Amino acid sequence: MKRRSSGLTVVFLPDESGESRSFRLSARGVRVAVLGGIVALVIGGVIVTSWWYLAFQTARSWQLQVTVDSLEEERVQILTLADELTRVEEEYEHLRSLFGATEAPIAPDLWLPPSGLPGSRSVGQGVETNEQLPTSWPLTEAGYITQSLVSGEAGDHPGLDIAIPTDSYIRAAGAGRVLRVGEDPIYGVFVVLDHGAGYQTVYGHASTILVQRGQTVRREEVIALSGSTGQSTAAHLHFEILLEGFPLDPLSMVEQPS
Repeated sequence: MKRRSSGLTVVFLPDESGESRSFRLSARGVRVAVLGGIVALVIGGVIVTSWWYLAFQTARSWQLQVTVDSLEEERVQILTLADELTRVEEEYEHLRSLFGATEAPIAPDLWLPPSGLPGSRSVGQGVETNEQLPTSWPLTEAGYITQSLVSGEAGDHPGLDIAIPTDSYIRAAGAGRVLRVGEDPIYGVFVVLDHGAGYQTVYGHASTILVQRGQTVRREEVIALSGSTGQSTAAHLHFEILLEGFPLDPLSMVEQPS
C-alpha cells in the first residue's frame, strides 16, 4: 500500500504467483471511507444500545406483570374478606333481632327473689310436687341455642348453651333448694338447684348470683344474671338438668319460647 500526497493507493499481492492489483483512492475517497466507517460504528452502537434497552424493558414488563398478578390476588382476597365481614354483620344483626332490646326484658310473671336471707322452707314444704320438676324455660326470653346436649363421647356437652345479652334474668326451672353457689374455671359463676326426686339443675357462666346456699326458691324465681364468666367467649347461659347425677336433654323437659 502506497500513500501519495494526492490520495491513497492500496496494492493486493497474492500469496502464489499471480498478478498484483492495486486500487487508488483519492483524498476525498479516503475521507468518505473514514466517514462511512464512523457512521457504521455509530449505527452499530445505536443498534446494540437499543437492543439492550428493549431487553431491559421486556424484563421490566415481566416484573410489572408479576406485580399486577399479585395485586389482583390481594384484591380478590380483600373482596372475599369484605363479603365474609358482611355475612358476619348480617348474622350479628339477626342475633340482635332474636334477642330484642339490649336491656333484659321483664316477663309479665317475673318476680324477684325476696330480699331477706335464706328462707326456712325445705323442698316440698308448702310446694306442690309438679312445681318442683324443672320444666320451665330458665330465662325470661327465648335466647338462641348455640349448643345442644352432646353425650357419650370425648368432649361431651351435658346441657344447653343459650346465647343472651349480659345481665339477662336467669330463672329457676322449678321450685327447689339452692344446693351450691360458686365459681369454676369452666362453668364460671354458677348455681346448682336441688328439686328433689333426684332432679338437679345447673346454671353456669352467670355474672351475678342473687341467691345463697340453702335458700328455697320458687319456680321461675330469678336466681342470677347472665354473663360470660369461666370458659366462655360471649354472654350465654349454660343450663343442665341432672337425674341421679346423669345429664338429661333439657329440651326433653323444657320448651324454648317461640
